[in-house]
Amino acid sequence: MKIKRVLTTVLTAVSIAVLGMAISSEILAKEAVSLRGEYVQGGLIIGQAADVKEVKKVMFDSRQLKLSEEGDFAFGFGRDAAEAHELVILLEDDSRIVKKIEITKREYRIQKIEGISKKVMNPSKSNLERIRAENASVKKARQTDDARTDFTQDFKWPLLGEITGVYGSQRVFNGVPKRPHYGVDVAAPVGTQIVSPADGVVTLYHPNMFYSGGTLILDHGHGISSTFIHLKRGLVKVGQHVKQGEIIAETGASGRATGPHLDWRMNWFNVRLDPVLVVGTMPSAGKKKRPLN
Repeated sequence: MKIKRVLTTVLTAVSIAVLGMAISSEILAKEAVSLRGEYVQGGLIIGQAADVKEVKKVMFDSRQLKLSEEGDFAFGFGRDAAEAHELVILLEDDSRIVKKIEITKREYRIQKIEGISKKVMNPSKSNLERIRAENASVKKARQTDDARTDFTQDFKWPLLGEITGVYGSQRVFNGVPKRPHYGVDVAAPVGTQIVSPADGVVTLYHPNMFYSGGTLILDHGHGISSTFIHLKRGLVKVGQHVKQGEIIAETGASGRATGPHLDWRMNWFNVRLDPVLVVGTMPSAGKKKRPLN
């Protein structure tokens, strides 16, 4: 799949017709906002206003974005996001800069997984109630809209290992099609240490959710969060501030898992992002020769 990668796009009052073209600020009379990230389904875009005092609001698809004191903001595209989007910059003089954004659609893998227990495949009434309560707590944690800008860091892999599951793949459990996979799976022995991919604050830890087992959510600010699931145990507490590289948990095989691994997910509020597009490819030290499912 060919992905449009835009490291810096400058938005100005001058009309810019071509998306994906790097524009030198030396050419432009007035630079307003720069963007970096992947213009593709699952991508995270990080923006910054050159002079935050000149910018009144930033809107993405009619949704107002949080703007930090330094001019940072963020938004993202879901797995099945439409190709056409709009970014609007409202300046203090009430003039507007409108940026039409087109993203690349992706083709997703089909991953067949056998050996899932009947209890997990067909939850009882009591377990369904449990699942609804757990889903609500996860949703609440992902709605955190903190002013911190930890998401502007260069993210690091939380552990190195063989990638056994990828974002967006259609999951087929015991021959039954289920919801797509929204994270990246990294195989590792039970008890392998997991580190924080960026600075953040712990907003949720549950030792054993029905589907995801040990579950930890780390907020990076402005609605950007990381979720780590199938854990053996968490090593941090809700409300704790952690630094990039700090040990936060250990891998396990809890919940709906057929073997020990980490499932790392990223969100912009309820929009599910692809962690690999944020962190980059797995370093060679963690790669194996066996192909992905």
